[in-house]
Amino acid sequence: MLAKADGGRLRSGPEWAYEYKLDGYRAAMRIGVDGTTVLTSRNNIDFTAEFADLTGILAPALDGQAAYLDGEVVVYGEDGRIDFELMQERRGRYVKHHSSLRRDEPFDDIAVRFLAFDLLRLGDHDLLKEPYDERRRLLESLPMPDPYRVSVVRAVTFDELAADRRTPADFLAHAASAGYEGVVAKLRNSTYVPGHRPDSWLKHPFIQTQEVIICGWRPGQRSFAGTLGGLLLGAHDPASGELVYIGDVGTGFSQAARTDLLTQLQPHERRTHPFATTPPHEDVRGAHWVHPELVGEIVYRQFTRAGRVRHTAWRGLRADKKPADVLAPRSAPTAAPAPAASPPEPTPAAPVGQRITVQAGPQRLTLSNLDKPLYPDGFTKGEVINYYSRIAEVLLPHLAGRPVTFIRFPDGVGGQQFFEKNVPRGAPDWLPTVRLPSTGSRSVKGEGEIEYALLDELAALVWTANMAALELHVHQWKVDSDGVRQASDLLVFDLDPGPGTSIVQCCRVAERLRDVLLEDGLTPFAKTSGSKGSVDRTTGRHADAFDAVS
Repeated sequence: MLAKADGGRLRSGPEWAYEYKLDGYRAAMRIGVDGTTVLTSRNNIDFTAEFADLTGILAPALDGQAAYLDGEVVVYGEDGRIDFELMQERRGRYVKHHSSLRRDEPFDDIAVRFLAFDLLRLGDHDLLKEPYDERRRLLESLPMPDPYRVSVVRAVTFDELAADRRTPADFLAHAASAGYEGVVAKLRNSTYVPGHRPDSWLKHPFIQTQEVIICGWRPGQRSFAGTLGGLLLGAHDPASGELVYIGDVGTGFSQAARTDLLTQLQPHERRTHPFATTPPHEDVRGAHWVHPELVGEIVYRQFTRAGRVRHTAWRGLRADKKPADVLAPRSAPTAAPAPAASPPEPTPAAPVGQRITVQAGPQRLTLSNLDKPLYPDGFTKGEVINYYSRIAEVLLPHLAGRPVTFIRFPDGVGGQQFFEKNVPRGAPDWLPTVRLPSTGSRSVKGEGEIEYALLDELAALVWTANMAALELHVHQWKVDSDGVRQASDLLVFDLDPGPGTSIVQCCRVAERLRDVLLEDGLTPFAKTSGSKGSVDRTTGRHADAFDAVS
């Protein structure tokens, strides 16, 4: 059973229950009366060998009963959040392992977890006709001997939220802050209808993803010369079933992914394009065409009336999907804004210059120029806002109580930049600020003070990103609730490699420094910055300096 998009409006009322939308591989877990466990994809691809460490978990606790569970196989990152990129990385390692001489050895490189959200059969009882509430009751009654490998997705009803003085929008906001892909609303009296997208399951995603068929590739230019530069994408027209060109994707690839994809695509090359209608020449100049056999997934921000995905980023191959099942999205000028209390990342793109209003926590903000590229690879202001929103939970503790100086890039990182210490004109009324004495040239005119911004909530970060403030510089001290400067609580050692030295020497000095600081009872943390050494994924620049912060 599949979920239908909710059109940007999360359903509300006592007839609804809500689950987290998961970012992994949809899978069925079938357990036989003999305890045999089989894992299959939605298209009946056998996952059992790939996720062998998920088998045999539930069978001993079922006392000889058969069971059929619907759920998702996921991987968690170091931050405790579901990480689809890590799942893709694991998939690549498994494929290499499976084709190697060590293929008979167990593969347990990255731990996976099966999160069940429905129960379709238990013992001799077919549960497809049972209402959602009953299926969930039975699912939650199953023993979970190893919840680190197999467990049940949390679900909450509208009534349960109301009893806690909360709303579905609050649940949505929590799902966003916890890093989930979205929320699925399900009618509590609905049956399970395999293979269909009824109105009883409605998904509210925070990002728009699309399965695509790889139909060609372009060679890389400049720094990507000699490898893959981008992919040309296709999907089947929902009305005619014909394979149609829907655009391209050139960002979101790691260097390893570019190399691996090129290796996989070259054996499938063909002389002509595979589409029912020839794509525009300017879109496919220099293309290498391939047979439409590999399925991938992208993130996109809009599907145009002309049938093109816009502002795309690659997510990875989908071995669990078949090309025949990949349908093009339906075009729409823009989707509806996110509901109250959700962060702004669910809001689709608006044309350059258009303003949209979003809700970030308790604050409403007006955003503009979301499609404006701020980085050379086309990474837009809207995507910067999305990124700030996603890391807010980690970033805000570092900013709390510390006056902020902005470096703004209104024309992107390649254009003019400027420092801004004083809160800019037009800042929202709810933004906390503090006035502090200054003898510098940037003080408030005639007052010898600087009015700094304080960033202490999600909405403040969204407002900051909307100004294209790509660098946030804080002091090594905080101010209290009365705006009085406190004693410094951070000590920074800036380690830069001089002539004839490298990042390696910086690492060695940082290790020595760490030992000294620990002996003095301080807690050091290493940060990287600078312009040489290890590559920063977002800017394409390098990091060569260590800042040891205590």
